[in-house]
Amino acid sequence: MQKKFKKAVSLEAFVFLAVFIAIFGGLAAVMGGANMMQTLMNTAYQLLIDTVFNIMAIAVIAGAVSGALSEFGVIALVNKAITPLMKPLYDLPGAASLGIMTTYLSDNPAILGLAEDTNFRKYFKKYQLPALTNLGTAFGMGLIVTTFMLGISLPGENVGMAALIGNVGAIIGSIISVRIMMLFTKKEFGVTEYCMPEAEGESIDDLLNKRQVRGGSVGGRLLESLLDGGKNGVDVGMAIIPGVLVICTIVMMLTNGPSADGTYTGAAYEGVALLPWLGEKIDFILTPLFGFSSASAVAVPVTALGAAGAAIGLVPDMVSAGSVHANDIAVFTAMCMCWSGYLSTHVGMMSALKCPHMTGKAVISHTIGGLCAGVAANFLFKLVTMI
Repeated sequence: MQKKFKKAVSLEAFVFLAVFIAIFGGLAAVMGGANMMQTLMNTAYQLLIDTVFNIMAIAVIAGAVSGALSEFGVIALVNKAITPLMKPLYDLPGAASLGIMTTYLSDNPAILGLAEDTNFRKYFKKYQLPALTNLGTAFGMGLIVTTFMLGISLPGENVGMAALIGNVGAIIGSIISVRIMMLFTKKEFGVTEYCMPEAEGESIDDLLNKRQVRGGSVGGRLLESLLDGGKNGVDVGMAIIPGVLVICTIVMMLTNGPSADGTYTGAAYEGVALLPWLGEKIDFILTPLFGFSSASAVAVPVTALGAAGAAIGLVPDMVSAGSVHANDIAVFTAMCMCWSGYLSTHVGMMSALKCPHMTGKAVISHTIGGLCAGVAANFLFKLVTMI
């Protein structure tokens, strides 16, 4: 991205300083300066150990599997079979459906392992590739979220149907998110140029109708494709470290509350619970849209902004308190799955796709998509229960 120049000292320096002091001064005022700094560092460390390395492991395995699928033509097969469905829904090639499958079975960044593979990337035009961030995030941790919700006991209520409707809501949200993102990418890249330019004397049809393979025996090709794909996963894992540590640490501190006894100890994952508090203040808007059974339910999708795992962890206590019903489960499933901590992963994912300057547009698109997923799940559940 081309660099721009501004005056050495301008108004934005003072605005940024004021915002910076307001945020961290406010955190320090509530938590105590020393506790805030300890929590900041401890949370970043725990995110590195528990989250980043976990994501890297996922990316390595996903990259290895995608390398093998690419080497032996499975991606080409899926592209031809699914394109008639993916094109009208998402304006994406059929190969993108592999990204849905890998992220649904694992987490958001798993799609990046595919994006690094030339036999996958060649099916995409330049305007389509950045939208993989929105597509992958909309299905990240889908299997985990759905399985978790199915395990919740609500006697007399159809939790299975609620979880299924939640998945449908997430699909609707993903389509909206991807389509909005492409409004921005089409202006940026146009709609004709492919990610993999054709060689001299070769048409794009020739490029799409053949694939590059490694030399050697079948066993050798399999082993080499697995290792090369895994290496791409390592690169992806390294690329997401700054975004996860910086963004997710701040989101966690704004989402979580103090320790169990109500005090601040400087431990990891403590915070001031600002986001759930803000959610309760606009409950009069959220309840008609999402049909929440209680104001406290808004904490789940708000927490999903930073981490879907933390968000679904809130649900059992709400179930025990009687503040959650099947309609809430449908909305929770849709929003936790569609958002799946996108504020903490979008930065790293867009950076890995070489489009960091479009991160803000990706976040805006996915915010709208996640909200639509929740609204769709709410009204779909009401419609189904009326039939």
